[in-house]
Amino acid sequence: MDIHEIWESALKNTEIIRPRVLPLETFAATQVPYLFLSESSVNPGDTVVRRGEVTVEKPSIVLPLNTPQFGGFDFEEKMPFGENAVTNFFLVRGIAFPSFKYNNHTQSIDVFEGRLAKAIEHHAAFLERSENVRAGLVTGPEEAWQFSVLIFVCNQVARSSDNDIRRLWEAFRKRKS
Repeated sequence: MDIHEIWESALKNTEIIRPRVLPLETFAATQVPYLFLSESSVNPGDTVVRRGEVTVEKPSIVLPLNTPQFGGFDFEEKMPFGENAVTNFFLVRGIAFPSFKYNNHTQSIDVFEGRLAKAIEHHAAFLERSENVRAGLVTGPEEAWQFSVLIFVCNQVARSSDNDIRRLWEAFRKRKS
């Protein structure tokens, strides 16, 4: 599969089952834990469970608009292209990511013995029972997990924008007075 096919597959098949409840931090880095579920291509009928966390932080240097930095997404290892190709792919298509650093840390990859629907039910119930408001639950194609996780994280960034604008305005007003 080429990058365009993988992206289209992620767009078409990514579903955010349970978004992160807490907003992202306005003035500090935010850890965004996730559970990513996908149908196993190796063991049909089973589900791959990827647990990870993406740290979303402002870069220490000023970057041009729409120049994100992606780390830990294994583009070079798992796909036949690197981070620069992904960034260029997004730019050419007019897909704008805020100029943050997005660092992925995969904590574990497990197999849930059961179909995707059963895995969704199991993990959603677990997050609810543990009252976990930090983590999101996402499904998508196994071969496009990187793009599915980026779609989830960018959804969280967009959901936090109203809160960010309010906090920035409050900080500005405090400094002014």
